[in-house]
Amino acid sequence: MAEQKIFAGPRIRRIRNAKGLTQTAMAEGLGISPSYLNLIERNQRPLTVQLILKLSAVYKIDVEELQGEGGATTLASLKEVFADPLLAGELPGDQEVVEIAEAAPNASAAILKLHRAYREQAERLSDLSAMLAREGHSPALSGAKLPMDEVREVLESRPNHHPALEEEAEAFHHLLKPGDDLMGALKAWLKAEHGVVVRPLPVATMPNWRRRYDRHSQRLFLSERLSPFDQLREVAMEAATIRMNVAIAAGVNGLKLSSDEARRIARFELARYAAHALMMPYQAFHAAAQRARYDIDVLKSRFSVSFEQAANRLTTLCRPSLEGVPFFMLEVDVAGHRFRRAGAQGFPQQRFGGNCPKLSIHAAFSQPSQVLVEAVEMPGGAEFLTISRTLEGPQGAFSERPRRTAILLGCDIGFRDETIYGGALPTSGGKTPQPVAIPVGPACRLCERAGCLARAEPPITRPLGLDEMVTGLSAFDFQ
Repeated sequence: MAEQKIFAGPRIRRIRNAKGLTQTAMAEGLGISPSYLNLIERNQRPLTVQLILKLSAVYKIDVEELQGEGGATTLASLKEVFADPLLAGELPGDQEVVEIAEAAPNASAAILKLHRAYREQAERLSDLSAMLAREGHSPALSGAKLPMDEVREVLESRPNHHPALEEEAEAFHHLLKPGDDLMGALKAWLKAEHGVVVRPLPVATMPNWRRRYDRHSQRLFLSERLSPFDQLREVAMEAATIRMNVAIAAGVNGLKLSSDEARRIARFELARYAAHALMMPYQAFHAAAQRARYDIDVLKSRFSVSFEQAANRLTTLCRPSLEGVPFFMLEVDVAGHRFRRAGAQGFPQQRFGGNCPKLSIHAAFSQPSQVLVEAVEMPGGAEFLTISRTLEGPQGAFSERPRRTAILLGCDIGFRDETIYGGALPTSGGKTPQPVAIPVGPACRLCERAGCLARAEPPITRPLGLDEMVTGLSAFDFQ
């Protein structure tokens, strides 16, 4: 049989370096001389079919990777990049592009990522320019939505439950059989099934990322800024992305988003959901939640997760025939910026709002790590049980000031007796004591409660300053 000659020196060198082998060690394993391997790596000798098979057998190397088929997509994408009018004429031909793709795959991936960001930014600026150019249409600018806003709106408006991901996560958890060491089981699975090694990195080495997967060296790097709980979630997200790729892709397609950027953000959010489902399998978590009467501190200890992770998981308990209390959640920072909203029945924007400065989530920042329990009443009479607490984010260095957030978990007041928190509410006197609810509103602009000491904005429905002889308790009071 005639041998097919393949020149793959850079790929051989990259594989050898990734495995930590010297030329002598690899040559010995292949039964060739170090000098011959050196010539192969410099593309002065070809790979024969027999040598390719030897590489595959000894080092478990994918034959297609050696034949270059795996880089075909990268090469085609690089050609598209250098066909851009901005770069046209920079290269005399395709040979240099081939050499870049072959010799520097990580740099090639970075070039593609940079060009993708440039293209999407150009499209966004083009849309912005078109809006500004349309005279008389300036209000449309304020209504423009970023991809992140689109994803948030879609996810907040629907139940925070994805049946396909739940089933995949339970099957994966059963396969892993982690016992009390899910992190160890995930690391072992990634190593055995995909050759991926998990490695923490110091802040100085990886200052800007929580997690980074180097697909060429097959190493998953985790920032040492993260708590053990957050490190577990990042590893679970990586494993879920690999194992549940089809289910996650189907979930993203079902959201019917309008741009590639929005779909990438949604893929991240669904991977995060899948990680929580893997860390806290539905049936086990549902049973534990009912036994503990939804005590978040008990649940976080039982499943070795953080307060935020356990609280987030409580908003997903809406499987038919196995439902829990329909909680919703809101996460904000100390400046009041919304970070995340979700709910077992979707976030109740119309009934609850979540933008009132009187909510305990804002008071939580003055009492870090303390759980604040309150009943609140909306202007329409709807009442809710709320549980608020600050969260611990990534660890900052001495000179840094990281953003801290707080979470509010809520449900209709009618479910208070099913939770451990219902007994902490102050009650009125009488034969049938009722929780004393704090009057709040959906947002200052939409609230008509008079004489509110917490009001931060005027209501859009009421005129101000009707009587110059009277001043209210705030600058925005009305009559």
